[in-house]
Amino acid sequence: MQITAEHFREKAGIFSGTALCVLIGAAAWCMATYIPTYGKLIGGPVFAILMGMLLAFAKRPAYLEEGIKFSGKKILQYSIIFIGFGMNIGAVVKTGSQSFIIMVCTIASSLATAAILGKVLKIPANTCTLIGVGTSICGGSAIAATAPVIDADDREVAYAISTIFLFNILAVFIFPPLGRMLGMSDVGFGVWAGTAINDTSSVVAAGYSFSDLAGDYATIVKLTRTLMIIPITLSLAFLRAAQAKRQGTQDGGSFSFAKIFPWFVLGFLATAIVNSILTTSGWTLWAPVASWLNDLGKFGIMVAMAGIGLNTNLKSLFRNGMRPIVLGLCCWFVVAMVSLGIQHLTGLL
Repeated sequence: MQITAEHFREKAGIFSGTALCVLIGAAAWCMATYIPTYGKLIGGPVFAILMGMLLAFAKRPAYLEEGIKFSGKKILQYSIIFIGFGMNIGAVVKTGSQSFIIMVCTIASSLATAAILGKVLKIPANTCTLIGVGTSICGGSAIAATAPVIDADDREVAYAISTIFLFNILAVFIFPPLGRMLGMSDVGFGVWAGTAINDTSSVVAAGYSFSDLAGDYATIVKLTRTLMIIPITLSLAFLRAAQAKRQGTQDGGSFSFAKIFPWFVLGFLATAIVNSILTTSGWTLWAPVASWLNDLGKFGIMVAMAGIGLNTNLKSLFRNGMRPIVLGLCCWFVVAMVSLGIQHLTGLL
């Protein structure tokens, strides 16, 4: 295989952009570890995304972009898989099942809020659906999976993603101190973050900024919630097809199970199963190895948050007008309140 100069530049760019995120992640880890009192209180992921956002204002070489995108998406997914080495599969299944009713209620409330308030604000139906799905399931991934199903155009997708991304960033900064102010337990906060924050990256960052245990619970709940993208997208596909049939058209939207399935969730489950088997087998050497792999995953979260911070353009988030932002804020508020309310009723707080 002949390596061209263009291929070499592409690989070098990925390496350079990733290396920049690793450096920021390392700095965030040092700040969280060595700053007295406030280091652990704020948390490494928050330091990482904040430094990334500040550096995003500076002009940078174009060849760094691929590596920054790789860090914000792929390293995030790999890190979640590594975090599974610190989990027990029994606890994963128990936590996921306990939070299921909360997920159903938050998804239903978000979609209802988006549909009703969207009409009041006179926002196009597709944009409302995308914001509702993005808020209730898994942010940009849910929007990307839903867009072809409902035949949303690029403008509608851009509105929804920028709106959801704004509240992803805010959640990382707002949820941990708000959880402490409310006196929430690690479990209560983990379930709240896992059900009320939009994107996986922000859920994990906010969870581990609160505490390691809260981060574990938030990750489990969020990954369980992410799987809800499958029935929701299937339902939208069937509704779209039925509507097209009534109108006498053939276009019922496109649906691909392989494209929408969050495959990294299977990796997380696999590592949790491996950890559970080796832990119960009594192999003494496994405990330090599992701890190291788990810590590597947590460090990877900081690297990923650095990439997301570097990719944040605060000015562009407000260019699409205020109505989608108002809708996103209302959906986000309703989801957060419903999650807290159901937790209170079920005794999880």
